[in-house]
Amino acid sequence: MSVYGITSVLFVTLLLSSHSFCTAFESEVDDEIPFTYVEGTGKGPGEWSQIDPHWQVCDNGAMQSPIDLLDQRVKVFPNLGKLKRDYKPAEATFKNRGHDITVAWKGDAGKIIINGTDYKLVQCHWHSPSEHTFNGTRYNLEQHIVHLSSNGGIAVVGITYKYGRPDPFLAKLLQHIHNSVHKEEIELGIVNPGDIKFGSRKYFRYIGSLTVPPCTEGVIWTIIKKVRTVSREQVRALRKAVDDGFEWNARPIQPLDGRPVLLYQPTVTGGST
Repeated sequence: MSVYGITSVLFVTLLLSSHSFCTAFESEVDDEIPFTYVEGTGKGPGEWSQIDPHWQVCDNGAMQSPIDLLDQRVKVFPNLGKLKRDYKPAEATFKNRGHDITVAWKGDAGKIIINGTDYKLVQCHWHSPSEHTFNGTRYNLEQHIVHLSSNGGIAVVGITYKYGRPDPFLAKLLQHIHNSVHKEEIELGIVNPGDIKFGSRKYFRYIGSLTVPPCTEGVIWTIIKKVRTVSREQVRALRKAVDDGFEWNARPIQPLDGRPVLLYQPTVTGGST
């Protein structure tokens, strides 16, 4: 079997078995137990596993996120298919969790479908600068859109941003971000997740983890290949709003440890995609 074939089989095996890593949803922590993004504080990323016994995988896990999406490691895999999204407007809340700004949907806001499994949209939040890197390049912002299957599987879509035109979805939240109070939850009313623009059908796919404690593994990551734009004002507002010393709330890059990273790109038929 070719290296490509071995990689494909390995990835499908990981994808089908990923639920064994997260049979019950272990959510990202709120801020009841302090952690930071600053090394040398005793609570930085390299020491997360020492803060809470349930966070051991942050240090000894072999499938941690984020990673560097290096061209030489990526295998084009057309069989992944187009990412299937079926989002719809629903009631949502806004919360400053201290380590990030989060929009959480309370009702049925739709889903994405991966390998025939439905993953219900749960929430989205932002990290600045970006957590995932492209060939070593770290961008100014990354949005994580978190989904959950009925048996506890986690699927996250990541979108990276560089400075440029304002992001339309963040623009609608900017006043809330400016006025946010730590731990206060605000009712937003109906929020349409379809307003989150992906901008490309091309994406990377790999199996990783949550990027904050408890660093749960088995997360199916979909990283949109296109880098979108965000204004400096929007990034400044996000950084200023998080008031627990998380102005920089991006976890360092983690070892790939031999994991396959696949790229889906549509077949070109008479034009660009």
